[in-house]
Amino acid sequence: MKKINKRLIILGAGGYGKVVADIAVQMNSYKIILFLDDNYRSSNVIGKCSDYRNFIDEYTEFYPAFGSNELRIDWINKLISEDVSVATIIHPSSYVSSLSNIDLGTVILPKAIINSYVNIGKGCIINLGAIVDHNCYIGEGSHICLGAIIKANNNIYPCTKIEAGTVIKNGFYR
Repeated sequence: MKKINKRLIILGAGGYGKVVADIAVQMNSYKIILFLDDNYRSSNVIGKCSDYRNFIDEYTEFYPAFGSNELRIDWINKLISEDVSVATIIHPSSYVSSLSNIDLGTVILPKAIINSYVNIGKGCIINLGAIVDHNCYIGEGSHICLGAIIKANNNIYPCTKIEAGTVIKNGFYR
């Protein structure tokens, strides 16, 4: 049996933070999951987001769970610049091709499909049931919403939001 020593600290205890925590539990990769948040208070909120430096150690990963694409990327870049470990969260029911690359700080929600030769930049959200077909690049900080389909050979610009149910035809974004 694999011993789990890592802890996850999620910046932001709102709805998206709770979704990330739920996926992290299902991944069975963390011994403990805690939150930092400037507004919410609960037993799992151990301080404000600006307190993150107090919790840095070799066993801790951080994830900035902010719905704003720009804010999420700003925090990821800040953490990386300080050599802080940033988590990548992938739900066990999603499919991610071994021929694809998923960068730091990306979250892939249940039933999402990432096909071959896809590159997903840091800090992306690939939401429930979204599909990214082969040979696509998803720019950092982008959010592919519920059930959206990115057909083959697309290059989605950084911090782009593809709305729920949208179908992007082959080669539309170049």
